Amino acid sequence: MLIEILAAAAEAAPQNKFGFKEALEQGGVVAYATVIILGIMSFGSFYILFTKLFEQQKILKQGREVRQSFWRANSLRDGAAKLGKNTAYRQIVDDALDAEEQHAKMTDTLEAHDWMHGSLARSENAINARLAGGLPFLATVGATAPFIGLFGTVVGIYRALINIGLAGSASIDKVAGPVGEALIMTALGLLVAVPAVLAYNWLQARNKRISGEVNGFATAVLANLSSGGAVKPALAAAPAAKPAAAAAKPAAAAAPKA
Repeated sequence: MLIEILAAAAEAAPQNKFGFKEALEQGGVVAYATVIILGIMSFGSFYILFTKLFEQQKILKQGREVRQSFWRANSLRDGAAKLGKNTAYRQIVDDALDAEEQHAKMTDTLEAHDWMHGSLARSENAINARLAGGLPFLATVGATAPFIGLFGTVVGIYRALINIGLAGSASIDKVAGPVGEALIMTALGLLVAVPAVLAYNWLQARNKRISGEVNGFATAVLANLSSGGAVKPALAAAPAAKPAAAAAKPAAAAAPKA
């Protein structure tokens, strides 16, 4: 008897016809296309965010290692051998050494300083361009995602107006579905755009910090080459040695008196 009562109550309960799935079904191709485009934008934004964070963290870590040990090497070649291959700081050193070798082969009277300075500037620009890769996508998502959501909003409101015109009255059951669809599209557009804008600004700020560190390192490398290795930046203080252990006890205790 109880089971029959519960089953009857479940059948009598009103069914929700205005959920997210129902809104997409009512919106048709436009609603599905809008959600798919926003989903691709959101996935791309988070992918770029995490990959760029990993790349930036790698360069920042290498920068700390350079400040601690690179300038303690006897020469730039010895210091470069300690750096990882295909990394930003290794690229700066290799390009500087290559520029020095190429200048010796030139017959023009171009000054070595100008030639090496230009080579290092090109190397820095290449590093900055690699760091900035993907950021235009974040900027595009942040600028266009709200308007894509707004397109779905306009279509939903248009459908609501059509339902009102066909029914001859603005009853809630005629406009709730299209208006709900319009609000969902607006919310999705903002949900995709806001993280993209925040990620873009944050990554840009970190890129500026990395660019400043790389520029300072390139300047130091140029000064070192121009001075024949005499000019080096101030070295970081070496880690403090551990305190010496307490004085050792005598090897043998004094012999007892007879």
